[in-house]
Amino acid sequence: MSDERDVIVTDNSAPRWIGLAVVALAVISITGLAIGWSASSHAKTVEQALNTQTQTDKQNEDLLAQRLTKAEDTNAQLEGELSVVTDKMKLTQTELTRARAQANKIKADDAKQIQSLQSNLSDINGQVATKASIDDMNKIGTDVTGVKTDLETTKNSMNMMHGEFGTLIARNHDEVEELRRLGERDYYEFTIDKKNTREKVGNVMVELRGTNTKKSQYNVTIFVDDQRHEKKNLSANEPLYFFASGARAPLEFVVNQVGKNKIVGYLSSPKTAPAQASTSTNSSGN
Repeated sequence: MSDERDVIVTDNSAPRWIGLAVVALAVISITGLAIGWSASSHAKTVEQALNTQTQTDKQNEDLLAQRLTKAEDTNAQLEGELSVVTDKMKLTQTELTRARAQANKIKADDAKQIQSLQSNLSDINGQVATKASIDDMNKIGTDVTGVKTDLETTKNSMNMMHGEFGTLIARNHDEVEELRRLGERDYYEFTIDKKNTREKVGNVMVELRGTNTKKSQYNVTIFVDDQRHEKKNLSANEPLYFFASGARAPLEFVVNQVGKNKIVGYLSSPKTAPAQASTSTNSSGN
């Protein structure tokens, strides 16, 4: 008799969906990690950008603050300079008004003097017509010669150019001598034929900087009271004025001839002018 055995087959394999679920979870985890890492990197990048921008903004703020401070300082300096220029303009206007009045008075006095001389000459000519004595004729002739000489001198003075302050401007050595004979001012003639070398003229130091013979112009630097004053493109016979401290009449600097690296002219000063002087701008504004 054969034994009958019951055979029981047991299936130990897990269901397939469990494996798929595990794989899906693994993929999700990896994706989550990747997303988290990417987000972290992006956050760090943004943080660095913000830090950089913050530093840049701070530097810009500091730079703007420095520029604002500098602008305020410059503005304050300009206001101060404007105040000084305004005061000088007021002083210059007062001096100009006084100089014009003085010039008008000089012209009126010259006209009266010429009229008086002409009247005297007419009287002497009348005397010549009525006098018969040879001695009288000789005496009258001498008087006529003297009056004519005085009249000629006065006419020559009238033909000279008058400066801004009523002074006569000599154009050559002969006219300088003529003005010197009037005895109203002192005259210092000069010839400077070297560039960039200081030379003493009267109470000032003069340094020739350059010449333009075609335009008869020159550049010069004048040293007065330890101050340096540069004048450019000055023309021949164009007066440059300096005022002495407390003086009412100016010093006068005039160049009559302009050559190659050479100027010839004179400096005139009032009889009562002190040794030290302060400069005033030329009437042309150079």
